[in-house]
Amino acid sequence: MTRKQKRLAVIAGGMSFILVAVLLVMFAFSQSVAYFYMPGDLANNPVAPGTRIRLGGLVGAGSVVRGEGSVVRFAVTDPSGQIVTVRYQGILPDLFREGQGVVTEGRFETGSNVFTADTVLAKHDETYMPKDVADRLKAQGLWEEGKGAGQGEATKGEQAKGKAAVGQEAQAQQTKAQQTKATP
Repeated sequence: MTRKQKRLAVIAGGMSFILVAVLLVMFAFSQSVAYFYMPGDLANNPVAPGTRIRLGGLVGAGSVVRGEGSVVRFAVTDPSGQIVTVRYQGILPDLFREGQGVVTEGRFETGSNVFTADTVLAKHDETYMPKDVADRLKAQGLWEEGKGAGQGEATKGEQAKGKAAVGQEAQAQQTKAQQTKATP
């Protein structure tokens, strides 16, 4: 084998190794990817039973029904008015409430319209909306930036800073007035 043939064999072996690595990474991503849907999306483009997806929206008011053991059923809605019934077995997050944003992950069983979730994610404070849900609501023009995702907190903070600044300014004026009275 000539020197040129050895170099070509090493390059071909390296390229083969890289190709196999890329294929393994792509296979791993295809197994773990779960696309995000809202109930209105599922009404327009239903997914095949058994396909793992993320379903997000708002927990329907009065829809939470606790079954036997730790089985819970609730409805996920969106502003389009579509409703998807979710069945979940497990302990719900402490902040899970009706009317709040939620993201569930699971799949539709064959021959059933009930979404079987194995993961339920709820908000973590009163102003938080899950990012996927907020992005979809913004895209539909139903989410206002000023009313969600901590904007109120910033406004409160700015107001507090303004009051503090006014307080500091008043205190400085009082100090200056006292100094002028003290000096004849």
